[in-house]
Amino acid sequence: MVAERQMLPMVTVIMPVRNEQKAIRLSLSSVLAQDYPADRLEVLVADGMSDDGTRAIVGEIARRDPRVRLVDNQARIMAVGFNSALTFARGEVIVLLGGHSEIAVDFVRESVALLKEHPEAWCVGGPISHVAHSRFGKAVAVAMSHRLGVGNASHHFANYEGYAEGAPFPTLWRWVFERAGTLDEQLVRNQDDEFYYRIRQAGGKVYISPRIRYTYFVRERMRQLFRQYFQYGFWRIPVMKKHQRPTTLRQVIPSLFYLACICLLLIGVWFRQPLVALALPALYGGALVAVGLSVLPRVGLQVACRVPLAIATLHAGYALGLMYGVWASFFQPRAWDTGGQMATISR
Repeated sequence: MVAERQMLPMVTVIMPVRNEQKAIRLSLSSVLAQDYPADRLEVLVADGMSDDGTRAIVGEIARRDPRVRLVDNQARIMAVGFNSALTFARGEVIVLLGGHSEIAVDFVRESVALLKEHPEAWCVGGPISHVAHSRFGKAVAVAMSHRLGVGNASHHFANYEGYAEGAPFPTLWRWVFERAGTLDEQLVRNQDDEFYYRIRQAGGKVYISPRIRYTYFVRERMRQLFRQYFQYGFWRIPVMKKHQRPTTLRQVIPSLFYLACICLLLIGVWFRQPLVALALPALYGGALVAVGLSVLPRVGLQVACRVPLAIATLHAGYALGLMYGVWASFFQPRAWDTGGQMATISR
């Protein structure tokens, strides 16, 4: 038994966080409750100088459990925090977690096992289980796990197993960072997607399995959801600039759809053809309503009637963010996103 424990790799869980007072205790407790041997696990919380009590909570837990260490992230950027914590990590295996999630008790054990079972995979993870408490939040959870909401992003589908573009909370071999590089510290958002792209370019693969279980707490308000997806869209442009291409086709579809709607609207008005002007918006609205009706028996009327709004919000946020990023790349090389972070678009 002792020999088997010694054969297990040392695992470092890195949690870049900022102002996660409401969720950090639950998230961190789920990590410390793992059924993986305690002496083969450490947790580095890279805090972006939180001012809401997060640091006090982490400090309190660290005093009780020596496996936990608080690492300062003065830059307040997730990629910087992760890279800083990585320099202190002792693990052969690295797990990247957020402070807005809760993992199953066997998360680390199953992740390590999956890495060993799939030597071709440089990175493994599990499909997202979206969780919310409010009615709109539950509608967001539906939107973020439906194909109309997120396209072919396979890691959003609960029962998916196989290769994927990326993994939301990945487990990786330490040597992956030597081959693919660390996270790009110039990216406030989409730094993980850009990193997975470099993994694929370097010959690695990402494997997803529902054996790796966790829950992700979605944004509960429409304004929060819009801001989140606006930032996702906006920060796609620096990634595209860096690699001279979209990392996936799915990333540009919402903006192309909105541009098509605008073009048809102008054509329809110019030629006095209302059917042409309203064709795409009508089809889109019909599709949104159909999704709401399809989930009605499962989620109930109060949530189902909010699902079309949730899907439209994440589409609009992403599309407008991407279009703003394109505009900024021509006319405003240094631009700010909705979270107050500045991006240098021309790079």
